[in-house]
Amino acid sequence: MSAEQNKAVVRRWVEEGWNKGNVALIDELYAPNYVEHGLQPEATSSEALKQEVNMFLTAFPDLQHSIEDLIAEGDKVVSRLQAKGTHKGPLMGISATGKMVSISGIEIFRLENSRIVEGWVNIDLLGLLQQIGAIPMPG
Repeated sequence: MSAEQNKAVVRRWVEEGWNKGNVALIDELYAPNYVEHGLQPEATSSEALKQEVNMFLTAFPDLQHSIEDLIAEGDKVVSRLQAKGTHKGPLMGISATGKMVSISGIEIFRLENSRIVEGWVNIDLLGLLQQIGAIPMPG
């Protein structure tokens, strides 16, 4: 696949998967043996990824990702993103606060045959937890 085709897969995941809550799209765009690095616990299958995505969409049902940059070379696509949503459901044992959050992140996707097989995720979880009041802000 070309770099542009790989970018289209990632863009589709963000726009239809995250932003429209279409978790079933994982079955089409991700390999069953998908491995994610970065978040703990790391997802080691597309089924584990579904659970992770559902956790975030339950906690932030209005969650919206915006792609700030999308860069591709070879079999990898890098997305610099901004995510915003309202904390309306439980997140990692933290009850809903009703607070709006905005975090940034970078994800690197590796694709094979039009499917995402591996990902590296670096999102501002500390900032997220601070914004919902689970961790105090410094100072």
